[in-house]
Amino acid sequence: MKPCNTLFILSDEHQRDITGCYGNTLVKTPNLDALAARGTRFTRAYTPCPICVPARTALATGRHVFQTRSWDNAHPYHGEIPSWGHRLMDAGHEVVSIGKLHYRDAQDPNGFSEEILPLHVLGGIGDLLGLIRNPPAPRGNMQALARDAGPGASSYTDYDRQIAAEACAWLQRKAQPAARSDKPWVLFVSFVRPHFPLIAPPEFFAMYPPEQMPLPRLYASGERPTHEAVRALRDCMNYDDYFDEAKARIAIAAYYALVSLLDDNVGRVLGALEQAGLMDNTRIIYTSDHGDNLGNHGLWGKSVMYEESAAIPMIVAGPDVPRNAVSDGAVSLIDCYRTVLDGAGVPLPPQDLVLPSRSLWEAAHGGDPRRAVLSEYHAAGSNTGTYMIRLGRWKYIHFVGYAPQLFDLETDPFESTDLAGRSDMRAVLAECETALRATLDPEQVSRQAFADQNAMIAAHGGETAIRARGDFGYTPAPGEKAGFAT
Repeated sequence: MKPCNTLFILSDEHQRDITGCYGNTLVKTPNLDALAARGTRFTRAYTPCPICVPARTALATGRHVFQTRSWDNAHPYHGEIPSWGHRLMDAGHEVVSIGKLHYRDAQDPNGFSEEILPLHVLGGIGDLLGLIRNPPAPRGNMQALARDAGPGASSYTDYDRQIAAEACAWLQRKAQPAARSDKPWVLFVSFVRPHFPLIAPPEFFAMYPPEQMPLPRLYASGERPTHEAVRALRDCMNYDDYFDEAKARIAIAAYYALVSLLDDNVGRVLGALEQAGLMDNTRIIYTSDHGDNLGNHGLWGKSVMYEESAAIPMIVAGPDVPRNAVSDGAVSLIDCYRTVLDGAGVPLPPQDLVLPSRSLWEAAHGGDPRRAVLSEYHAAGSNTGTYMIRLGRWKYIHFVGYAPQLFDLETDPFESTDLAGRSDMRAVLAECETALRATLDPEQVSRQAFADQNAMIAAHGGETAIRARGDFGYTPAPGEKAGFAT
């Protein structure tokens, strides 16, 4: 594989299955579909954690959440653990970010030559309320998701359009002879959509009449999961208390519209790459930090291990990448670390050879569908450590102190039937748990997460002070003031 530039496009909270190339016939995503047609689409890609900050730290460092101890949205990355950006800059490469990073602060050594329009955690602190997990602290902004859903203007929409414009301008500058370099560059373009608020530009919302939108799957009261840990999280993240059928259809229409908005921005950036004459020497990665439940299983937001939340879109394209291909190899955001270095022709330093990261370029030529892929969750709304292992056809979810869950994704892709209680599944459960424990000690890791969170709670004045600060719902766009609610 020859060294090439890398255009790395990341979205926020994009449910994999709401993309045309992943089989959705309702959503309009022509640019992502075209990218998949000229590259390789992965069917078994997962986030290391279904919430923003831990997932992005894992993406940057090639390490699992338990290895970085970035447990939640109040433990942001701050440059201490080397990222792929650090390794590239050490080798003399230009590494530029445009858009959302969700690290601690732009003043930290985050692994970029330049940060353009960066979005970091609020006040360098983030979501302190999510630290309180025993029991989880009630949230203060749950009604806003349903209340705000629909057509309208949003600072997030404006921000994403600024990101796209800056990316296009950067690529145009790179087309100039004076900007050429003998070393490949990496441009990391990170959008915030389709992350809530579910307020979509009217022209995109008009593409999806609410009355024509499907209701969530497994949404009826008798269909929802009854697992204690899942129910506890749903009780804390009680978004659905504010939805009825009509509001659910409006919210889903708005989400689809935001995915189409995202696709439009992706198309603008890819068009600028082509117009700059850089397409033939640039590989492209498109993925998302995690998914969105969108009402399925009676859940909204993310934070659980069901496919809507934990699975992610993953598309790679460019020189030496198979065209119009589909890979069933099991991959993760942690694999972006080795992928970006390999793409630029930078070898892993010896100390990085132990990392769990693998190359997506290699997986595109024949990945391992039996590779055990890990996701874990220790953040807002959770009263225990939660771990997912995808192993072949099986999805195993391990809850510390609770019974596990097991799903056969070949026969039950929507995870409607938990097989963990069946006697004929004991061998499968044992195999999956063995795969989990070969990577980490779930009980010890859960204790460490609680200990680190308790220490941070104390450092910020205790639970009373944190509860009084309230819940700001989502990180505001640059220049926007956070709206706290208690």
